[in-house]
Amino acid sequence: MKMRFLASAACALGLLIASAARAESLNINGSTTVLPVAQKVAEAFMKEYPSISVSISGGGSGNGIKAIIDGTTDIANSSRFIKDKEVALAVQKGAYPVPFAVAYDCIVPVVHPSNTISDLSLDQLKAIYEGKIRNWKEVGGPDRPVVVISRDTSSGTYEVWEEKVMRKSRVYPGALLQASNGAVAQAVSRNANAIGYVGIGYLNEGLKPLTVDGVAAGVETTLDGTFAISRPLFMFTRGWPEGPVLKFIKYVLHPAKGQKYVKDAGFVPLY
Repeated sequence: MKMRFLASAACALGLLIASAARAESLNINGSTTVLPVAQKVAEAFMKEYPSISVSISGGGSGNGIKAIIDGTTDIANSSRFIKDKEVALAVQKGAYPVPFAVAYDCIVPVVHPSNTISDLSLDQLKAIYEGKIRNWKEVGGPDRPVVVISRDTSSGTYEVWEEKVMRKSRVYPGALLQASNGAVAQAVSRNANAIGYVGIGYLNEGLKPLTVDGVAAGVETTLDGTFAISRPLFMFTRGWPEGPVLKFIKYVLHPAKGQKYVKDAGFVPLY
């Protein structure tokens, strides 16, 4: 009896060890813009691959790329492309980040729904964010002060805004900086005088999206480039992906799998 008990215990222990060995984990870190895409894809991915556990956190594109360079995450979400200095640092540390475009996005200027403004030019947006336009009446709106809300400088969304709207000018010091798209959306929805910018997947009923030079943000205007503040969204791996990382990347790029959830998250699929 004792021998049979020991044999059964040993067998059970062996099964537990084998099960633990089969269990795999995957860490994803970075852009809050890409976050909703990663979350929806990961949920479906774990149903298809129940032995792989996916953990996702935000923190901004810069932090995600830093983590992939340091080897502290498996996949870095980024709403901008990697910089030359980041590539150089990665090579110094014996790694080379590999980019995968996983979706398209456009950065949409938004105001409170009570604001009568519906369109701004790129030049007007630049002047507002430089602090040169301080009252909405200067651009045909109500006689109210403009409250400028921007992303912080570690954000890939901020860097794309800086490149495409600010054209290397800096956002003026009076702007209220927010750490995520969700925080910008919340701040604008609560302030009748505010203007901010978010990825298209973050639009909701509490925000009024503005057209830019008469062009509305959307799937077609993002893909054909007519909406001026469009961009691809990326996932970076530390070297060519293998194992669960490769499975996840293949899943997110699959037209009938991951790309379906890109659309469900409110962003623009690759295909």
